[in-house]
Amino acid sequence: MGLFRIVFFAAALLALAPRVTLLRAAGDEAVGGHILQVQDESSGSKKKELSREQRPGRTGRPLPRFVSLRASKVNLRTGPGARYPIDWVYQRAGLPVEIIDEFDTWRRIRDWQGTIGWVHQSMLQGRRTVMILGERRLMRRRPDPQAPGVAYLEPGAIAALESCEGLWCELSAGGFRGWLEAAAFYGLYASELLP
Repeated sequence: MGLFRIVFFAAALLALAPRVTLLRAAGDEAVGGHILQVQDESSGSKKKELSREQRPGRTGRPLPRFVSLRASKVNLRTGPGARYPIDWVYQRAGLPVEIIDEFDTWRRIRDWQGTIGWVHQSMLQGRRTVMILGERRLMRRRPDPQAPGVAYLEPGAIAALESCEGLWCELSAGGFRGWLEAAAFYGLYASELLP
């Protein structure tokens, strides 16, 4: 990947930020900021990734596993070490990624678009987050499609993963807490959901 592509992507990310929209009691007014637009994964590749079985890594923790980026600037390298060239620069703390391999203090990760590379373990945290995919989603008060809405989550918004019940998960974002169907976001394996 060339330097121009990295610089262009970084500039695009800086111009955009996550967005959470509060639903007023009347349900017709909204408040919010800007969002990071992302491409939606094809459902075929998502199902393939979600069905992957976990195996123990060198640290004894399962692979693959979801974590999130700790810093607002994380270098993705072509190999496990500082001597390897930087292939990509993430500029979004909290972004969910998958650890797919481990080597010493380096972790090979994959993002929502399938980009793979190496980052130092200090740039990752175990805090689970998810990223909204596709279209604007309505977080609900209860895990029920008829429950009242709490907030809208725009595509690309990042939310903390609190818990899951059946095919619904409780998320928190922008000071709001609510439920959303797991199919609406990236950052969770199908095996983590109750049937």
